Amino acid sequence: MQNKFPKIFILILNWNGKQDTLECLASVQKIDYPNYKVAVVDNGSTDDSVDSIRDKFPHIHLIENKANLGFAGGNNVGIEYAIAEGADYIFLLNNDTIVDSQVLKTLMQASEKYPDAGILGSKIYTYTDPQKIWYAGANWSPGYVAFMHDGMGKIDNGKDWEEIRESEYICGCAFLIKTEVIKKIGMLETKYFLMWEESDWCYRAKKAGYKCLFIPSSKVWHKISSSFIGGDRAPHYQYFWWRNRLLWIERNINFPSSLRLYWAILKEISRQLRCYLNSQTTAQERLKIKAAWQGVNDYLFRRFGDCPSWVRASIPKT
Repeated sequence: MQNKFPKIFILILNWNGKQDTLECLASVQKIDYPNYKVAVVDNGSTDDSVDSIRDKFPHIHLIENKANLGFAGGNNVGIEYAIAEGADYIFLLNNDTIVDSQVLKTLMQASEKYPDAGILGSKIYTYTDPQKIWYAGANWSPGYVAFMHDGMGKIDNGKDWEEIRESEYICGCAFLIKTEVIKKIGMLETKYFLMWEESDWCYRAKKAGYKCLFIPSSKVWHKISSSFIGGDRAPHYQYFWWRNRLLWIERNINFPSSLRLYWAILKEISRQLRCYLNSQTTAQERLKIKAAWQGVNDYLFRRFGDCPSWVRASIPKT
């Protein structure tokens, strides 16, 4: 019977996100699948996350890192634990999500039907508007030098975005990967620290012969960028976006194509320079641009990991 239900480890990364993590864990408890374990990896939180999680969910395995290792580094600690415990699959789940009770069952049904799939992802809705889609697969756009989410901002009508299909990348907030894939391609790349690491993992998996599939019957609701207070206008978001996008291109795009992408990015930088010098530009907008330039500079000088202290100090307070 055990062989019929492969062992899945759900890994939830927490960093000062007590309320989000507790709500996520409450939804995870309702999952209808007979062979899953849950581990929370705490990335050196300074709130009372650890005590609260241990108090309310004493049966859940809690891994305490001594520092913030980022998305990649923190999850890698959990992945090593899960593999040592015999995980067949690992499900990375953002702490700012809640899940449908069928989230794992539907993913595993698809995995059984498509054995060449190494990574599978859920349909993701916005938490505040439960029928509004945030992610229903993704496509790479060379013009924007970015991945574009299919269905983003659309209300789910039950007809569109209902087919299992290949996706350019699987969103890291609800990300199922076979252990065999990890053993073949390696762990998440810690240079990224935060952002672009899951798309890097997907491209490495595809190069190794695995498919990345979007599974619409697997449903998750996401609070969208709880890690980035202020959204994509926040300075630390801009820092990681610019630096890690360049690293991702370096690692995953062939040289002739990368030259065209670098040219497009150079034009973006020139537009930012004009904006920065414009007397109408606000101080907050200039700070955002400065953080983006710092990201480019750190990429060029091969400085990876967490962002500089001045960028982190600019994170808006809740």
